[in-house]
Amino acid sequence: MTRRLEGRVALISGTGGGQGRAAALRFAADGAVIVGCDVNDEAGAETARLVRDSGGVMTTMVCDLGDPEGARAWVDGAVADHGRIDIVYNNASAARFGSIADLSIEDWRFTIRNELDLVFLTTKFAWPHLAKQGGAIINVASTAGWQGSRGNGTIAHNATKGGVIAMTRQMALEGAPLGIRANSISPGFIITPGTRAFVENPTVRAQLTASIPLGRPGEPEDVVGMAAFLASDEAAFITGADIIIDGGTTAC
Repeated sequence: MTRRLEGRVALISGTGGGQGRAAALRFAADGAVIVGCDVNDEAGAETARLVRDSGGVMTTMVCDLGDPEGARAWVDGAVADHGRIDIVYNNASAARFGSIADLSIEDWRFTIRNELDLVFLTTKFAWPHLAKQGGAIINVASTAGWQGSRGNGTIAHNATKGGVIAMTRQMALEGAPLGIRANSISPGFIITPGTRAFVENPTVRAQLTASIPLGRPGEPEDVVGMAAFLASDEAAFITGADIIIDGGTTAC
């Protein structure tokens, strides 16, 4: 397999499991040096072990990217260790759910902080380093940024992921003169540690997949393969795009 990210330094957030762990493994297989980050020390360390066991290079740290100092420390640590940043993959997020009538102000602010602020903060502090030689930003949005969800209380999540899509477009415009490309990915229903219990229940799985034309939930690998492409030179003329990966759900 062509190692299309050979030698590039990739910051990937939320590497403790799910899409973040899959991304670390895939980007390392493509030759990138991985700098991971997760709020769960043990989970992050396990991902680093898996990457190293597969022949890759990865370091990780515990950090709260919703805190400006946490985001700055992660970026500064990567530059101190490797001298450069080539890829920023804003994967981490955390949301709380409830209808507009029921969602508390605290839960609204939690979701804004942990799905929108952390994308801005990490990218802001990495920006001058990306600008030195150009680079790629991949932001994980969601189909929730494109459509609502009846009865599921996703008001804050819809707002943040719509914001990630809009913010990515602006990053693309501001980054173009500097050689920085920015794109977002909007996954639909993906199997993660948080959703696996639902998928393993046959009744719930049938309900969840009924609206997916391809007839199955997505896997983390369905998302990270696109991310690796967007980070590579093969996507050199792609910026400001949002790529929907949902098995055809939003086409309905």
